Amino acid sequence: MDTRRTFLRNSCLAAAALQAPSILTAATATRDRPNILFIMTDQQFGDAMSCRMGNKWLSTPAMDSLAANGTLFANAYSPNPLCMPARNSIFTGRYPHETGVTKNARTKIDTEEFLNMGNYFRRAGYETAYFGKWHLCFNQKDKNAHGFQTAQCLHGNGHDGEVGDLSAKYLAGKQGVQGKPFLAVVSLSNPHDICQFSRFQKLPSGPVGKTPPPDKCPPIPANLAAPINETDTMTTLRKGYQGPGSLFPVGDFTEGQWRQLRWGYYRLIEKVDAEIAKVLVALGKSGHEENTVVIFTSDHGDCAGAHRFNQKTVFYDESARVPLIVCRKGATKKRRFDKLVNTGIDILPTMLDFAGIAIPKKLPGRSVRPIVAGKTPASWRDHVVIQNHLSQTVVVDGIRAIAQGRMVRTERYKYCVYDHGTQRESLVDMTNDPLETKNLATDPSHKKTIQIHRNILLAFADKHKDLLAKQMLADGMPAIPFKAGKPNKKKRKK
Repeated sequence: MDTRRTFLRNSCLAAAALQAPSILTAATATRDRPNILFIMTDQQFGDAMSCRMGNKWLSTPAMDSLAANGTLFANAYSPNPLCMPARNSIFTGRYPHETGVTKNARTKIDTEEFLNMGNYFRRAGYETAYFGKWHLCFNQKDKNAHGFQTAQCLHGNGHDGEVGDLSAKYLAGKQGVQGKPFLAVVSLSNPHDICQFSRFQKLPSGPVGKTPPPDKCPPIPANLAAPINETDTMTTLRKGYQGPGSLFPVGDFTEGQWRQLRWGYYRLIEKVDAEIAKVLVALGKSGHEENTVVIFTSDHGDCAGAHRFNQKTVFYDESARVPLIVCRKGATKKRRFDKLVNTGIDILPTMLDFAGIAIPKKLPGRSVRPIVAGKTPASWRDHVVIQNHLSQTVVVDGIRAIAQGRMVRTERYKYCVYDHGTQRESLVDMTNDPLETKNLATDPSHKKTIQIHRNILLAFADKHKDLLAKQMLADGMPAIPFKAGKPNKKKRKK
């Protein structure tokens, strides 16, 4: 808590407008070639900050300071709301179906075709460092493959204190040093420990205190119930996720247990906020704060009870929408940008743009740097497409519900389609129903809207060679039943 108080007294980061650099000549960090500090949490919903939801149940002063003085992107979506697909997308700037990393499994990746963020910056003369959770399909020991000259604490979950300390030590070492500009990645695990919390297990990053009785915990979410007319894809998936022996043993949770889970989730977010505070205090003391762009995000969110789901992978906003803040100490003020961003394809071009590194044409995303500079683009995308691979399931009622999906988010609507199910489509009016309580896909009055979103997805599939998306929409929308499942022979990992 001392670190949090020190942070509140002494550290206030601000976003700064930058003019586009033309050449890379500076040997040290300058206004035209700044340092980049990339901070990423794990499993944090986009609204799960006190600057977004108030501080009655949650207090995040470090995150709030970034939002108070930088640009907050209120509709930033994960490219695929699962750890490895999201992270490999963010670090390569490519869609998950391109990298081939669509679930939490080691996948061979072409390290030149899918150049890692570290190599972009190392080859441009930056010093590169990475601290914390890895979950990338790049050999940790092969620095030529990933490009990070310093790479430490590359464990799974449960090392946030070590990650925060190592990152702060690295930045402290920059005090009085005028060397190369740096890219430093701080990859923290929490609030991922909510997975263990929901299973009443020991928390990898340490305890959060005794859980209060339900009446002392945050209220249940207003969208605890499954949506009206929910796709049978999602209904079957929920059974498969929450069946006996699964990683998601919340199927019988009472409202009181959901309230206690949400209490734990908020405590874990506060815990990781304290680690972010360490890093930001160290940056402030380093003397490099004014020449450092800070980017903060999470790989994906957590439903924490929304529609009776916990964890991630699904397209509901609590799982798929993430925090994204970009700031730099300087002249610009607090700003909120509501248009659509895909963190998997937009973060890397943004970093390259700030650093004056040419953005390869094969990267499909857009830099948000002009927005951070206070400008309103003459045009911005009117939709994003995200993906999922719903593979973390068990056999229930003779079915193992594994499906892949695509989501099209436009300004007003969210359209989802899956490769298995009898009624495989959903449509939600996000303007009038932001909690996603009713599926409108079978309503005849929305037939035209459905077709518009199908056409958007088909155009995306053609442009980005997404063969699965084309198959999902081929020859109308026939039912594609789930296949019979076989019980798992291997014991599931906790």
